[in-house]
Amino acid sequence: MSPASDTWHARLMPWREALEELSRRKLRTGLTLLGLIFGIGAIVAMQAVGEGSRREALKLVQGLGLNNLIVEARSFDADTLRENRNRSVGLTVADARAALNSVPDANHFAAEKRIKTYSVFSAQGAGDAQISGVTPDYFELASLGVAQGRTLMAEDDERVASVAVLGSQAARDLFPNGDAVGQPVKLNHAWFEVVGVLADRDLSSDKFEGVQLGLESNRAFVPLSSASARFRLQPMEDEVDRFWLRIGDPANIAAAARVTSALLDQRHAGIEDFSLVVPAQLYRQHQETQKIFQIVMAAIAGVSLLVGGIGIMNIMLANVLERKREIGLLRALGARQRDVIHQFLRETFVICVLGALLGVVFGGVLAYLIATLAGWQVAWAPVPIFLATTLCALVGLAFGVYPARQAAQLDPIAALRTE
Repeated sequence: MSPASDTWHARLMPWREALEELSRRKLRTGLTLLGLIFGIGAIVAMQAVGEGSRREALKLVQGLGLNNLIVEARSFDADTLRENRNRSVGLTVADARAALNSVPDANHFAAEKRIKTYSVFSAQGAGDAQISGVTPDYFELASLGVAQGRTLMAEDDERVASVAVLGSQAARDLFPNGDAVGQPVKLNHAWFEVVGVLADRDLSSDKFEGVQLGLESNRAFVPLSSASARFRLQPMEDEVDRFWLRIGDPANIAAAARVTSALLDQRHAGIEDFSLVVPAQLYRQHQETQKIFQIVMAAIAGVSLLVGGIGIMNIMLANVLERKREIGLLRALGARQRDVIHQFLRETFVICVLGALLGVVFGGVLAYLIATLAGWQVAWAPVPIFLATTLCALVGLAFGVYPARQAAQLDPIAALRTE
């Protein structure tokens, strides 16, 4: 053997001996590993589910726009609506423009009016899509991308153009062959030319903190002016069902929400016929809910690691008692106290590494199990997993120091006399 291989063999020999020593007591070692496995598994699962939930929540709320304020018209029964209309005309485009001009740092707005839909079909198929009239900036503020063609433009709204943009599901239903752009489609009684198809956002949920999401996939969007001119609205209906207001600086969202609420309250003569949705606040609310889950999982992980550390101390103290003659013989042959300490710490470290590796595997299984049962998402980040395994090693070594020192401080002569 070469000198280099001899050196590596000499370095690996103590670790091999540590493994062999622990393998002689398989049941005791396995029971000791359980605490570490559960502790590391809980940490890994908590991180994976928490990170997955955070990313999914961010993806969902981006559909509403973290920099947006959303004002929605409220629904009432016929008698209440009639009474409200004596003082308020409901939500209008003028409200959106007033908010744009009055709210600090507001730079864009978009409005939507949902049309009662009776029939939607083309020469190739029919569908159950709903019709919405929107202003041109709707697609930007709602974070909707285009898969084919284009979105609606200001010129379409100005000339009351008979053009439409289809959601991904609506396009599949109406044009199974995939050639929607440029084709005519009949919405209720009026014909429109398809100028674009929206990209599918593939959201994992259709709601976020009670707010409906993902409806755009099965919608046909037309210019708001065209919707007002070509479709019949019900008496006393709101001019628009909701509008978005884009705020330039996220730090101004809270102040902008207060100003918007006060402005609309004044314009609507104190009638509460609208509701204000602040996506940034919904996201923070979701994160607060997730913190509760993380705190519970962290507590479980901490208790499990503590139990695992105590288990390591117990097994190492038991090993010291059982191996007194071996320790006495080592000391009699010239082993120093630190050599004995290193030997027992190596065994402790091996337990910690095995517990950490098995814990990571268990944590992965646990994360996917939780995600499956709760309908959550899983995402992995290497840094938290590395920190979890490092924490496991530190906890194990901390609890292994005392037994190692006890072994090193044994009187060699007394230890050799032990039966």
